[in-house]
Formats: sequence, structure tokens, C-alpha cells
Amino acid sequence: MMKRVWFGLIGAVVSATFLFGCTRRYDEVSVTVPSTKEASSTEIKINSSTEAEQTPEEGPGDYYTFSERQEKDGMIRSYLTGEMVKSDIGNRRPVAVMMSNDKVSLPQYGINRASVVYEAPAEGGMNRYMAIIEDYDDLERIGSVRSCRTYYTYFAREFDAIYAHYGQSTFAKPYLANVDNINGLEAIGNVAYYRSKDKKPPHNAYTSGSRLNKSIKELGYSHEYNKTYEGHYRFAKTGKEVTLEHAPQVRDAYKVYPGYPLNKPWFEYHEEDGLYYRFQYGGPHKGDEGQIKVKNILLQYCPAAHYATTDYLDINVRSDSYGMYITQGRAIPVKWSKNDEFGPTHYYDMENNEIILNQGKTWVCIIPAQDSPNVELYGKQ
Repeated sequence: MMKRVWFGLIGAVVSATFLFGCTRRYDEVSVTVPSTKEASSTEIKINSSTEAEQTPEEGPGDYYTFSERQEKDGMIRSYLTGEMVKSDIGNRRPVAVMMSNDKVSLPQYGINRASVVYEAPAEGGMNRYMAIIEDYDDLERIGSVRSCRTYYTYFAREFDAIYAHYGQSTFAKPYLANVDNINGLEAIGNVAYYRSKDKKPPHNAYTSGSRLNKSIKELGYSHEYNKTYEGHYRFAKTGKEVTLEHAPQVRDAYKVYPGYPLNKPWFEYHEEDGLYYRFQYGGPHKGDEGQIKVKNILLQYCPAAHYATTDYLDINVRSDSYGMYITQGRAIPVKWSKNDEFGPTHYYDMENNEIILNQGKTWVCIIPAQDSPNVELYGKQ
């Protein structure tokens, strides 16, 4: 029989027991979140000590360090997946492409190539994706490409990615100065994007590998990573895959429901290949190259409100908060924080050890804190 577990954000002072504690289902949990007027500016503090940041989760040698990233036989370890890739791919900054998820826009082209995908709500209950792709040169169609929202600029900066979008909200426009971006509404737009004839606007704007490379060159952006960049995630070494089997407060997670109301997505774990298969709108979520599959899932709860009286969301992705790390059919609660405004987000278990991801693709669900009680996990059937 499947077990159903609910998880919610417990506010500034959280007991890990509420997040993952007893074996019973929590039908009613007291959840304290900032009011809509305060959510975007309220900070939820987490005690992430310097010692914890320097201590690997399972002891020395379990994850690849930046100093171990060395080229060998024309291959190098990817910053995005931890897997070995061709050096010219792994040493080049990725592109982070905004993608639509409206039914009429499907399928998303190029999303199967994404090493990391961010899913976050936009206005009207609709979600949009930011697909971070490092191996894109041979893709003739990527998208459909949609407009920027403020929080996506932060995600792109975390990976030192070049951000591709077609326009932006009024509130996001000032933030584009913080990231190298290719905007479809500026002069470069006709170079970077084209309109297809099989979709209606605004769902028919696409780019390609050759168009992205030409635009990057014309805009004068560097293909090389910033010299200070040392990657985002910690990846398990080959032969030392993370199972979470004995992790504190671990739960089975064979089905994962992030709780988004419109597309109603979920993930199903397949033991035979160790991957989570993605579903939405009642069926398999397919890109142009088949059903989407990932190795790791991160649920990131964020304080959120609306800009003034508009439908545009102000999601706070800078302040410390909570979430979950899910891999190999199991899940643990995590805390997340940033060392600085534009630096990578670090995820810690409840004992302040920075988590280690398994090599492979990662899907990140950004969930407004007040919606975190809608997250559901199911055990093995």
C-alpha cells in the first residue's frame, strides 16, 4: 500500500520533526509563512556554519572537488551533471533558455538536452522553465522561448550561464543588467530567434544552436567561465553513488508531486535505471526527444508575494529557507542558503552537511513557501 506524506514549510523556527519526523501522515500541520505584504523581504535564517560548509556530507573523497577537475583524453567533468563530457563542451559557459509550458506550446524543443531545469510559477498559475544546456550546437530548434521574470536572472547567474529570453516583465528589466543575456526584443532578436509557422504567437519564437553562438559572438560575450567560478553542485564520485538509505529523516519517494495547480506535474522513480520520469497534464512530459528523465530533484521553498496589485510574482530566491533533496527513490529535508546575492545556492541536510548530488540531470522546483503543504510524496507501491 502506498504511503502518502505531506510536507510544509514551518517558517523561521522549524522543527525537523514537522518536516520529516514521525511515520504518521500529517493531515494538519501548523505552518507559519510571511504575509503577502512581507514575503518578498522577510528573511528566514538558517544556522549554516562555516565548519558545515567545509565538511563533506560523507567524509573526504566522496565528491569531486574543483581542484580534481582535470582534462583527460579530450574529456572533462561537467559542472552541470558531474559526468565526463567533451572538453570543448564542459569548458564552455552553458545557455539558460526560458521555455513556455502552455499546452499549445508543447513539446518543448531542446529540453531533453538540458542538464539542469528550473521550474517556477509565473502569473496565472502557469509554470515556465529555464533549461540550462551545455551541449546545444547541433540543435536546430530550441524553445518555444518566452519572457524573463526577475528570479530567473538569479538562477542563470548561479551557473555563470548566458541567459536567452524573449522579452521580460517590467519588474525584471533592471535585473537583466546582472546577467549576460540575449533578448528577443532588442536588436539582436532577429539574429537569435525566428518564428515558426506551426504555432501561433507568442508560442512560436524559437532559437537554435547556431543562432545562439552567432548572437553570443555579436554581443561580445565570453564563452569561457568566469575565472572565479568553481561550479554549483557537489557530485558523488563514480562508484560512490548517494542512496540516502541511512540519512537522518529519510523517506521513500517513488512518486513526487510538487503541487503546482495548473500543469499538475509529478515524477515517478524507476529502479531499473535509477531515474525519475516526468509527467504533467495527465500524461508523460515529453520534449522533442522523448520523455524527460532526471537523476536528482530539488524542491526549493521560497517566500513569495505579488508586485503591488499585479499578477506578477516576487519570489525571494535570495533569503535562507527549506526544501527537499530527492534521489534514488528517497527524500530528505534540506535547508538552502547563499553566500552572496548572486552566488550558487547551497543545500544542507538537517545536520548542516552540504548535500552531494548523484551524477546526472537535476530538476529544481521553485515552490512558494505558502504552497509547500501541497507537496506530496508516495512510497513504493
